[in-house]
Amino acid sequence: MSDFPKSLIDIVDLSQENINELLEIADDIIANPKKYAHRCDGKKLATLFFEPSTRTRLSFEAAMYDLGGNVIGFSDAMSSSASKGESVADTSKVISCYADIIAMRHPKEGAPLVASMNASIPVINAGDGGHCHPTQTLADLCTIRREKGRLDNLTVGFCGDLKFGRTVHSLISALSEHTGIKIVLISPAELKLPSYIKNDVIKAKNIPYVQTTDLDSVLPDLDILYMTRVQKERFFNEEDYLRLKDSYILTESRLETGKDDLIVLHPLPRVNEIAVGVDKDPRACYFKQVLNGKYMRMALILKLLGLEKGE
Repeated sequence: MSDFPKSLIDIVDLSQENINELLEIADDIIANPKKYAHRCDGKKLATLFFEPSTRTRLSFEAAMYDLGGNVIGFSDAMSSSASKGESVADTSKVISCYADIIAMRHPKEGAPLVASMNASIPVINAGDGGHCHPTQTLADLCTIRREKGRLDNLTVGFCGDLKFGRTVHSLISALSEHTGIKIVLISPAELKLPSYIKNDVIKAKNIPYVQTTDLDSVLPDLDILYMTRVQKERFFNEEDYLRLKDSYILTESRLETGKDDLIVLHPLPRVNEIAVGVDKDPRACYFKQVLNGKYMRMALILKLLGLEKGE
């Protein structure tokens, strides 16, 4: 059994063995929820969200409550001492006195890493800027495995904002560890995947890939379509945002060319890039993804606290 890291900052911190172990714990939680209902009795999770979030913050909180633990924290940097100029390093040292584990979201890339270097308790990166979002990737992997029965031999299309989409960056890194993966990158030229990910991950591991601006031309070949919103908050220029925000909208008619066993994923929140009518299609798995995210966060909290087998 390979060592499990003290904190989770980037998906690459986890070995394939670590990820498989988390997937197995999540499967067991889904099958036997009562077995885990008191694993975290007496433990506290601190949710330090310096950037707005609904799903991720509430998913962490629901995960901890479902394990019998408690939650403290804040959901806005202005309600924390960061508004007075306190450093992330100092905040993490202070919170280490109050809680057993931290989940941190921050607009600055690298902030959760700084926290993990200064905290005396485990830190989970709940998203840092446009960098990465490892627990969303765990939710994605859990959903893919439960829906497709495997994590290898898949053609995966990523559509929308591939430049700033931290969920895309993390999932490409995770899938690159599996055999038979083909990557299809679908975006406007302005929102292409950053070259460092293309070079350091896709090309470095000789993963076959296609880059296109045309969703319709590649949709019939995909096993998985991973949609993303064009993120207004990542743009410096509103004109660019308005010009690009409707580049790719998945409709029921567009989806007709997809495989019968295609699965459609989305890290949410959705704006208008997936038509509401698609929700009724059995291939739409993005709400299952939300639920799987809670189970994977439960598994991760247990593993980082050493409570996966009970006390």
